[in-house]
Amino acid sequence: MQDIIPSIAPDLSEAREHFPALSQEHLGKPVVFFDNPGGTQVAKQVIDATLEYYLFANANTHGAFATSQRTDLIIHEARLAMADMLNCAPGEIVFGANMTSLTFALSRALGRTFQPGDEIVTTTLDHDANIAPWRAIARDRGLVIRQVDIDPATCTLHMEDLRSKITARTKLVAVGYASNAVGTINDVATIVQLAHAAGALCWIDAVQYAPHGPIDVQSLDCDFLVCSAYKFFGPHLGILYGKQSLLDALAPYKVRPSSDETPDKFETGTQAHELLAGLLGAVDYLAQVGNRYAEALPEVGAAYSGRRRTLKIAMGAILAYERSLSAYLLPSLATLPGVTIYGLTRPQDVRLRVPTVALTMRGHTPRQLAEALAAAGINAWDGNYYAIELMDRLGLEAQGGALRLGLAHYNTTEEIDRCVAVLREVGRA
Repeated sequence: MQDIIPSIAPDLSEAREHFPALSQEHLGKPVVFFDNPGGTQVAKQVIDATLEYYLFANANTHGAFATSQRTDLIIHEARLAMADMLNCAPGEIVFGANMTSLTFALSRALGRTFQPGDEIVTTTLDHDANIAPWRAIARDRGLVIRQVDIDPATCTLHMEDLRSKITARTKLVAVGYASNAVGTINDVATIVQLAHAAGALCWIDAVQYAPHGPIDVQSLDCDFLVCSAYKFFGPHLGILYGKQSLLDALAPYKVRPSSDETPDKFETGTQAHELLAGLLGAVDYLAQVGNRYAEALPEVGAAYSGRRRTLKIAMGAILAYERSLSAYLLPSLATLPGVTIYGLTRPQDVRLRVPTVALTMRGHTPRQLAEALAAAGINAWDGNYYAIELMDRLGLEAQGGALRLGLAHYNTTEEIDRCVAVLREVGRA
């Protein structure tokens, strides 16, 4: 990518002021939100935009009256906002309930173009929402699924295995941008190139990467990319990018007489208009972050202009700050007796991961660890978080998976200290 990430992490402490949920307390202390990989807290701009929609624009689309026309404008502006965030054309943005629903829907449309014996490549590292839809269409269409293995020591994709799994029969490679379980950032640019060299399409699940770093679909040259707004400080809403030519060529499953125009033809039924308004609020918040650091980080996003540049600055600042959090979190956890951290843990590897960490502690189940943290006002997930193939590969599924700590840019080193202190006490029990 053309983005330049600052070498010195900016101070993002003021970001906390924009998230009302962070004012919650438990036993006299602020609640700590380390459950972010399952959904981040929303910025106040999201709440305000959603409320404003209900007050002044609550209607269905394409009417002759004012509230309907305001709704049409909000949908148009939301498409422009996501096009700016991903660096694509507005007509290449499709909205849906969530990434899972969009992937199932488009997998059916793509499945119509595949023939029995054609192959789809998936990976052991992915969320099941980027595995199950492809397996389902493979069963329906007589396709072959070829799954890429990982290096269990680092929880990184086995790239040579990936190269060997892509053949002349491969029609699509489905891969995650970042692991929702262990934080690994995949080399998606190389994977796109490998897929295209074989004449295959590449589908990227960017749900877990989108809150943590800049995305440029043109630079990646990916064919499809999906993400979810509720993972980047917005409402429960899914977003799909697809190359215009591909979206135009695909035939969706839809009702009559809905539009045959891209991208409308893929947005079946009435959309959640209030959530699209909230999405605008989330992008407005990120643009505000970018504007705040534009002078301090002039080199970041230099290849872009307007809001696209501002959003790249915001995500570059977030990525740099979160790398400092990872560099603090990982060695802190490593001091705990009986703890195993899964994935990349070396200081020099923080650039290869997002601040999402899976761990286990000898003598305690992941659920017990999550309950101990919850009792101290620290939110964290336990289980497999739909990374079923990975948990099976690591031998953790039968043991209840792992505890997951997932940080966002509104988290702090003080919160990490609180979390580590609780886990240390648990380990002594």
